[in-house]
Parts: sequence; C-alpha cells; structure tokens
Amino acid sequence: MARLSVSLLLLLATAAVAGVQGLGVNWGTQASHPLPPKVVVQLLRDNGIKKVKLFETNFDAMSALAGSGIEVMLAIPNNMLHDIAGDSGAAKDWVKRNVKRFDFDGGVVIKYVAVGNEPFLGAYNGSFIKVTLPALENIQNALNDAGVGDRIKATVPLNADVYNSPAKNPVPSAGRFRNEISGVMTDIVKFLAKNKAPFTVNIYPFLSLYLNDNFPLDFAFFDGKSATPVNDNGVIYTNVFEANFDTLVAALVAVGHGDMPIIVGEVGWPTDGDRRAKASYAQRFYDGLLKRVASNRGTPARPSQRLEVYLFGLVDEDQKSVQPGSFERHWGIFRYDGQPKFAMDLSGQGRNTTLVPAKGVQYLSRTWCALNPKASRNDIGKLLGAKIDYACTNADCTPLGYGSTCNGMDVKGNASYAFNAYYQAQSQKDEACDFQGLALPTETDPSTAACNFTIQIATSAAAPPLSMPTLAATLAVALLQLSLSS
Repeated sequence: MARLSVSLLLLLATAAVAGVQGLGVNWGTQASHPLPPKVVVQLLRDNGIKKVKLFETNFDAMSALAGSGIEVMLAIPNNMLHDIAGDSGAAKDWVKRNVKRFDFDGGVVIKYVAVGNEPFLGAYNGSFIKVTLPALENIQNALNDAGVGDRIKATVPLNADVYNSPAKNPVPSAGRFRNEISGVMTDIVKFLAKNKAPFTVNIYPFLSLYLNDNFPLDFAFFDGKSATPVNDNGVIYTNVFEANFDTLVAALVAVGHGDMPIIVGEVGWPTDGDRRAKASYAQRFYDGLLKRVASNRGTPARPSQRLEVYLFGLVDEDQKSVQPGSFERHWGIFRYDGQPKFAMDLSGQGRNTTLVPAKGVQYLSRTWCALNPKASRNDIGKLLGAKIDYACTNADCTPLGYGSTCNGMDVKGNASYAFNAYYQAQSQKDEACDFQGLALPTETDPSTAACNFTIQIATSAAAPPLSMPTLAATLAVALLQLSLSS
C-alpha cells in the first residue's frame, strides 16, 4: 500500500508539472508601489510558473530573473517602433543592451522579443501600421547578426481584432485578416514563417462580454454550459476563446500559413472595476482555461497543437490607464501585494488549492486615512466633493465604481476610501492625510466585509501620482451631492 501511495503521488506530481508546460504570465509594473523584482521572481518559482512576458526590459527585473530558469519574452514598447523601424543600427543597439547583456550561461533564458504591443489597435489611428513590420524585420535581423536568432525569435503581440469573420458568415472557418490591414498582416505572417517565429495574439473573452450587453454570459467560459453554441459546418463551439482562436487559424490558412505556431500572449479575467469583473467569474474562467491548457489538446481546427498561453496578469496595477475601463487595474491573479485572490490550481487538475503567496513583503505601518468625524457639515458641504475628486485623480478609486467591490457605501465610506487610497499612494506622508482638516490618520481598519481598505507595501521608489481622473471619483462626488441635498 505504501509503495502504491508513493507511486500515485509521483504520478500526480508528474501530471501537475505537465499541466503547466504551456503556461506563462504577464508581469506588468504600472503600480505606485511595485513588488520588488526578487520577490516577484520567487513568487513565480514558488508557484511553478516557468514562463513570463514583460512589457519593458527593466534592468532590476532582468537581474532578478537571471539564473532562475524562467523563460522570458522581452518587449519593445510601441513608442520605440518608429526609431527601430527606421534605423537598423538602433535595432542592433537594442539587442546588444537588452538581449546580449543578459544572454549568458546562468543568465536570463530569453525565448522571444515582443516587438510592440497591439500596435494595430483602432485607438492608435494607424500610427504604427507602417513601422511595425520594418521594426520586426530589424529586430529579428539584429538577433540573427548577434548569433542568437536561431533560439530567440521576434514576434508581434496583436489584439484579436486584427482578424474577423464576415457578418454574413460569422463562423471561425470564415476568418480573415481585416481588410484595411490584410496586406501588412500577410507580410508579417510571411516574415514570421521565414524565421520560424510564432504568431502572438491576445484573446479576452471578458471584453466580449464587457463590450456587448447581449453577449451570452456562459459563452465566455469553458465549462460547456453555453445555451448558444456556434455551429460551424458541424463543428460545435461552446466558448468564445476556442471560436476566436480558430478564427485566427482560418485567417492564417487563407494566407498560406495554416501551420504557424500560435501563442496566446494575454488571456485573463479581471476581479474588480465592473459588474462582470468579479472574483467568482475569474475563478470560473481560470478553472476552465487551466484545465484546457493541462489537457494538452488543441482547438477543433488544431486538435494536435497544445495551447501556450500567458495569463494576464500576475499582479494588480494601480496606475494603469482606465480609459478602456476601470477593470484595467484589476487583472492580477494576485493582489497588488502578491496575495492570492481566490482558489486556483495552476496544474489544471481542478484541485481546490490556493496559489503560494509572495514572501518577504514589507508593508507600511498599519495606519489608514479616514474622514475626520469632527469635520463640520459646512466644511463637508463646501470642500468634500473637490477633495474626493483630487484624491481619486491621484490614486486608484476604481473599486468605488458601479458594480465594484466598494460600491454602495455611504458618504463617509466613499470619502474615507478615497482619502486612504491617496494616503497610501503617497506612502503615508503626514501631509497626505489632511485635506484641509477633513481627514485624519487612524489605526482602526475602516474595511468592510466587501471592501478592503489597503495598506500599501513599502518600496524605496514610489511612482509619481496618476494624472487621469477616474470614473469612481465622479461617482463618489455624485453620491456625496445626493446625500447632502437630502
């Protein structure tokens, strides 16, 4: 019996490891108090995460990754594409400083270079259409010249909107690249194929739901409950992820490269900032996705290709732009401080287990900032709305928005949340909890069962304040005015 138990444990362990072979995460750092890179790398290792995708080549992050054995996808920001596209020397210099510098025995295991990030989004008004391919070519050629091009490939992470199916035949097998970019997309695919590089795409079922109130909820998940499956000539799709993926496969087939490897560069589900961005949905989504990755089976159009995906993202980022939506700051499978949000089994075995939390995280003192109970009603009436607006313009108040975790509190709760968010973003500086006498520091936690008032982590280099007002600020002020008028 003992031998059988040991064998069973070894079998389960082997299955768990196999289940994460195609799994990576995106490590974003747009936070006022980012976790130290060494803490993040240890977090990755503790959870068996063997692939990571970066959005910039940060020296401290790369130094922490050195010797870890974690496979890395580096990134070139969009704002560098014009320079690299127009100057092969700039591409060679970038490779020298960001690839060769860390590419040594015991250094960083660099597998890919991401040239830009979703450069063909409509929001960019075509700014990068003419430079993306030249930048890709120059970087891959620079990698080749440096003698590493056989094992380090350049790719372009693209949004799933670069392809679609026609309205008259909205099925995956009819997928084609968008008409206005079909030429450049065909050229990009041909160049990737020539260099044996993968196509990288970001797929977000959450956004399908967010952008369309009529989108069937169950179709966003993997558990086969969809009441509105897509029938593509007898092939049944019960979730939008597989349907989207196979639409890309069809687009690649149409340009003669149906066998090109595909990497899903970003896929995930946010947990706050919208009524559909909540932990229960995220847990449901990841449970299905991870089981699919662990199964080592492909999609209907590619049944033999196992999925390779990078979860988006690792931790919450309180300084991301909220222009696409307040949920943008809540994509992490971990909170801002590296603490797990919900039960999650990265092995894809469906076990009721939690992620390993970050170790060695140091916090600021257990002090919050809250509405001064002695503030006069006159001062509240004259000043509070503007002060909440100021706090939320310079800190993250997105949990106050409609459908979010802190929505529905009274005026005191909204004001205290806003003041504390600003106070923590400013590293608990004394002057950051005053607001002309409307706020006071407190050692009593104002958190509620649903709403967590954070204590920020200690960091030696807090990022500068935010510059974009949030939707939550407007909502908080509106709630305040409504209360005062009653």
